Amino acid sequence: MADAKVIPFDDDRSRGNAVQRPSRRGRSGGNRRPGGESARVRDKNEGGEVQPLPGRTRAPGDVPVPHEDQVHDDQVHEEEVAGGGERRQPLDEGGLDKRVAAGLAFLRRRLTGDYEVDDFGYDAELTDQVLMSLLRPVYEKYFRVEVKGVENIPSEGGALIVANHSGTLPLDGLMMQVAVHDHHPAGRHLRLLAADLVFVLPVVNELARKLGHTLACAEDAERLLGQGELVGVMPEGFKGIGKPFSERYKLQRFGRGGFVSTALRQGTPIVPCSIVGAEEIYPMLGNAKTLARLLGFPYFPLTPTFPWLGPLGAIPLPTKWTIQFGEPIPTDGYPLEAVDDPVLMFNLTDQVREQIQHTLYKLLVQRRSVFF
Repeated sequence: MADAKVIPFDDDRSRGNAVQRPSRRGRSGGNRRPGGESARVRDKNEGGEVQPLPGRTRAPGDVPVPHEDQVHDDQVHEEEVAGGGERRQPLDEGGLDKRVAAGLAFLRRRLTGDYEVDDFGYDAELTDQVLMSLLRPVYEKYFRVEVKGVENIPSEGGALIVANHSGTLPLDGLMMQVAVHDHHPAGRHLRLLAADLVFVLPVVNELARKLGHTLACAEDAERLLGQGELVGVMPEGFKGIGKPFSERYKLQRFGRGGFVSTALRQGTPIVPCSIVGAEEIYPMLGNAKTLARLLGFPYFPLTPTFPWLGPLGAIPLPTKWTIQFGEPIPTDGYPLEAVDDPVLMFNLTDQVREQIQHTLYKLLVQRRSVFF
């Protein structure tokens, strides 16, 4: 037993008139010995060594006093028997008290307004303690996201993560945000650049700001990168997220390469990111364009379940996701006037796009199934 103490017995065997102590079996009833065997007491002045007392034998009415190590062994044994063979651990009451106290302190700060947000509305405390906790079960249990290459993201300083966009609803951006937050060794926060539509929708607007999202414009992106933040962008925009299911995993045009010029101005690396699994959560079979124009949406998806099943049709399919971050592409070696070179802009944009597309194809070949 790992917790039991071993009493030294080498000196006992060297004594002529001492008898070796028999080994204990299970729950012994103290230090009982056959008649005629020497009784023993602990000599505290000699480091706990057991000394024999010659000439004294135990009387029939003597009650043996168990050794302190024996008492400890018996208590451990009783705990093991009561726990089905495993030693029971005491309840961590202190840890529970700390969690309750932290939760009450968090509520007090929210009610009194004693918390901080940055100029973009990002609330780090709310994101860490509430919003990430709500997204994490979807990330871990529902989509079962597998993350690769997270070490390619710099541990400090600004960097621009460029990813493909798909899935009818922008859940891929949220899952990428959880992947960076939970798997990066430095626990970095990803600040996503979102479309205008996100910030005109009620409730969605407020939650997006709290999560650290901001408008997809060069000014906001450069400001965040200049502050050493990790910024995420999906250049396909609505063209990628609203493409039909027949064109899944085929990257759309990456705009005019505005993200490349932003990275060049700040001298920050570009990290390509490929996401597999989001294309199948809402297989978009059609687009009700007339209804989309009436509602002010860029598209109105028609899937096998939506709108035919009503609210149930809005539940995404539980596909298996993989998010892979590629090797960073440095931009700090270019001169300042490089942002005015359209050929360089096109080449860097095409390099990022091709790297993401190649990784998508590689991940699709390695994938066993859409759902497993």
